[in-house]
Amino acid sequence: MRLKRLIQKIADLEVKGSKDIEITGLCANSKVVAPGNLFIAKKGLAHDGTRFIPDAVAAGAVAILTDMYDPFLQVTQLIHPDVASIEAKLAAEYYHNPSSELKIIGITGTNGKTTSSFLIKHLLDKAGLLAGLIGTIEWIVGDHRFPTSMTTLDTITNHKLLREMASAGCKSCVMEVSSHGLDQKRVEEIDFDIAVFTNFSQDHLDYHKDMESYKNAKAKLFSRLREDKWAIFNADDPVQFVTKAKTLTYAIDNQADLMAKELKLSDKGIQFIASYQGQEVLCKSPLVGRFNIYNLLATIAVGLCSKVALEECIAFIKSFKGVLGRLERVKNGRGLHIFVDYAHTEDALSRVLETINGIKKGNLLTVFGCGGDRDQDKREKMGRVASRLSDEVIITSDNPRNEDPEAIVKQILQGVPEKFPVTVELDRECAIRRAIQKMGKDDILLIAGKGHEKKQIFANRVIPFDDVEIAQALVKEKGETCDCC
Repeated sequence: MRLKRLIQKIADLEVKGSKDIEITGLCANSKVVAPGNLFIAKKGLAHDGTRFIPDAVAAGAVAILTDMYDPFLQVTQLIHPDVASIEAKLAAEYYHNPSSELKIIGITGTNGKTTSSFLIKHLLDKAGLLAGLIGTIEWIVGDHRFPTSMTTLDTITNHKLLREMASAGCKSCVMEVSSHGLDQKRVEEIDFDIAVFTNFSQDHLDYHKDMESYKNAKAKLFSRLREDKWAIFNADDPVQFVTKAKTLTYAIDNQADLMAKELKLSDKGIQFIASYQGQEVLCKSPLVGRFNIYNLLATIAVGLCSKVALEECIAFIKSFKGVLGRLERVKNGRGLHIFVDYAHTEDALSRVLETINGIKKGNLLTVFGCGGDRDQDKREKMGRVASRLSDEVIITSDNPRNEDPEAIVKQILQGVPEKFPVTVELDRECAIRRAIQKMGKDDILLIAGKGHEKKQIFANRVIPFDDVEIAQALVKEKGETCDCC
């Protein structure tokens, strides 16, 4: 695309150099600049992009977007006082406004985003609205899947993926929208058709500093919706957001447009009556737990807003089997009841433990830790929840990152009663081994915190680590011990 076309709708932009040059792509990371790119030198939380302009030029960038003119640069310079504010405009223009060609569903909330996003994709696919997905576990574009480690991608990548989805024949896109992504404007210029709010509880206070800031970040997804769009809210959550959009609410306990009645929960799945506008339809799912009823309700609500009949919505989601690392059952030859879950907040851990308590026949053992360089205030609370809802707890390392694992564990232990049966084992593999060795045939083991993640992050190294694979391998040891045990 010619530069002059790319920037024609951008106000307050000063151009130093030729506009009649071909731009082969946009990039805000100097390490991946390709020849012909426009390099966007914005100031981030950790780095000032202007420091990397020489690197970008050396890599082949033919134009630079920055906030200050440099007379010594031999490339075209675009000068704007707020670089970050126009990045999304440039991305949308470069990729020909792909969100206008897709039905975009954004999901925000503390918990439930990932399961809901996969459920919604499943429903939309079944309804003939082939959906791409951008989320915590992976991106899905047509038949292609790409693992990821970030819930909400950077601005440029988001628009690029939406264009690829449209080109691949997708009719819709389901996107997990994090508070970080909203606060950092990573989803600007994306025209959301439906926004879903799952729930709100403490998380990410290492970034947002207080709950009000965290809530206000999530509110941005709904404040931007136009009158002809849809906002879907969980009426059982006390937090609600202001929006101009049409609204549809769902709930179990409070009055709502879409309600779940006559709940039946077991270790084989869940069952309830979905009630909407005088219709009542039986819904069955192999998913486990009351919290998954909320995920199913949110999914049905998206279907209804997409003009899919209630009976069809329920028929479509019946075949959904689950999501990696979300109360995922660890298959093993000994018939042990082992689950892996991503729960890494007080609220999420409480929900999954309450679910297991509702189906257990023996004891509930919990292995968990807390991530380093993250909200420290939740550690004691998670220790309190784990000890209140488990029969025994083994506290271990999660992703300690740049923090001392022992210091993290000490903070967790502050929430554990003095006489509660708790063990500390910093080596996560050994912690899982200890728990498996303690299990009786009717006991349930929950390994919480990492879920779908495939690695463990330390200050000086990153190692492969998959809770499911580790647990499966340890079950096969059949009582063998190691030095740590």
